Amino acid sequence: MLTRRKMIVKSAAAVAGSAALFHRVEKVSAAPENIAQRGAEFHSPIAAEKATGRAARQPYVPVVTPNGSTLPWRMNKGVKEFHLIAEHIRQEFAPGMMVNAWGYNGSTPGPTIEIVEGEPVRIFVTNRLSEATTVHWHGIILPCGMDGVVGLTQPGIKPGETFVYEFTPLQHGTHMYHPHADEMLQMAMGMYGFLIIHPRVPERIRIDRDFAIFLAEWAIPPGTYTPNPNVMLDFDLFTFNGRVYPGTAPLVARTNQRVRIRLANLSMDSHPIHLHGTRLWITGTDGDQIPPSARWPVATVNVNPGATRDVEFVADNPGDWALHCHKNHHTMNDMDHHIPNLIGVNQAHLAKELNKVLPGGYMPMGQNGMSNMGKMHMPLPRNTLPMMSGTGEFGDVEMGGMFTVFKIRDHIRPPYADPGPYHFPPGTVAHKVEWPQPGWTE
Repeated sequence: MLTRRKMIVKSAAAVAGSAALFHRVEKVSAAPENIAQRGAEFHSPIAAEKATGRAARQPYVPVVTPNGSTLPWRMNKGVKEFHLIAEHIRQEFAPGMMVNAWGYNGSTPGPTIEIVEGEPVRIFVTNRLSEATTVHWHGIILPCGMDGVVGLTQPGIKPGETFVYEFTPLQHGTHMYHPHADEMLQMAMGMYGFLIIHPRVPERIRIDRDFAIFLAEWAIPPGTYTPNPNVMLDFDLFTFNGRVYPGTAPLVARTNQRVRIRLANLSMDSHPIHLHGTRLWITGTDGDQIPPSARWPVATVNVNPGATRDVEFVADNPGDWALHCHKNHHTMNDMDHHIPNLIGVNQAHLAKELNKVLPGGYMPMGQNGMSNMGKMHMPLPRNTLPMMSGTGEFGDVEMGGMFTVFKIRDHIRPPYADPGPYHFPPGTVAHKVEWPQPGWTE
């Protein structure tokens, strides 16, 4: 029965809903003060944990963005406020290589934004780029005027302007933000980040370590600094959170902790991400969390362009485990795809002649394989990385690009610093033996 009281409540809800629907993104007269200047008022759970060694009190486990950051926020009359700054940046992909990119708040990907389902948010966006931009909240259910498509749902945010976006998230899960203005250039230059919406009701099974990794690819020819946004598929650098191996930070967890890894992809390729030493369960997509009965186990999860995927597992197998893209060229740096095929070609005479005229010398490669490119013994162009680099306990790690290490240890505690190389128990490392073994017949 529809009573007068119910009618009043429904009418009030309809008015509020209409107001939210037609409340469009607007230009604000002045940007809020830079968050770095208002540090005492803004909250950063990850920074607090690093400073104190204790997890901040939150209704959720804060997400860790390796090599990245979490955007601080403040409460203003019940609304969580953020300040996002679109700007030209200069980012180190790995020691010895700097890149002229575009991003947010000094990095690519931009800082991770964490909000809670059902709680209103207000995000100020200041444009310090050389052209207009917007921010689209990818996959988020919100009023049309907050969707961030230039010309269609809002005017562009011109250089020097600040706009404000306001909405109340109606869902939870792993989402993204990025421009919908000159997006071929702006996204190719690094403009994107995570928007994590935590559930209003805490998860039944609590996650202990929650990581977020943005997958990206770049066309930066050797010796140069600025990505080429016009390249369609011929990329030569592949990054986890804007870094290539050996510049990628390890992921660290204590033995038997429950771990979630959130993966996002706005590049032109799909990326099959593989973690050694465990079985992953796919628990979430860019649409929502997957019900427990519908989750499935994998060793590799493919993340398509424009999608996110969540995987979970229990870190019950101590060690240093490789985490990488399983497309072969995506774990190499500065990969030139026009190198001639020299497998099996004797280059001794060629090397002798070239070394007479090349001041830096010539190093023949490719005859017996490419592993000697891990440590090239000839000069490289400026701002260029070896194709495969990094070292481990047993020598060169012949990987690059989308590669890092997941480190599981028995007794590690917050702030989960890099524990260094894994100490293998006696008898647990593959080793050389004499062959044939006694009693073995071919």
